[in-house]
Amino acid sequence: MIRFEVPGTGTLTIENILFDYNGTLAVDGIPVAGVREKINTHAGKVNFHVITADTFGTVNKALSETACRVVTIPVEDQAKAKAAYLERLGPSVTLACGNGANDELTLKNAALGVAVMLEEGVNTRALMASDLVIRDILDLFAYLEKPGRVTACLRT
Repeated sequence: MIRFEVPGTGTLTIENILFDYNGTLAVDGIPVAGVREKINTHAGKVNFHVITADTFGTVNKALSETACRVVTIPVEDQAKAKAAYLERLGPSVTLACGNGANDELTLKNAALGVAVMLEEGVNTRALMASDLVIRDILDLFAYLEKPGRVTACLRT
């Protein structure tokens, strides 16, 4: 578990990190360089989950040796499927990362919602539903390594 101390808000205790795949962890179905290694490095601290419709059909092979649970969902009602999965994990102990319209509910309802702006961009509804915006998914792992960055950004 990871704790973020946020003056004015309290302590965020994170047990799970829920990722969208394409546009968040991967570009055109190919994981961002270093993502698999970072997940494996931090897997002892938090549980990693990847939920995706797997647009490019690459997620299972790409993450086969990565310490995360991969959940493939149908193309229809993705936002609802992702929100339901977050509900099962426990929104109050889950950090969610995404970039698409189908990530809006998970970003809004998670303890900490992080919008990721890779080459695919960020949907404006997802952006407005998030607590933080990062320019690269590797920045998320820097938060895990240097939690003071979250504190600096979220304190009131």
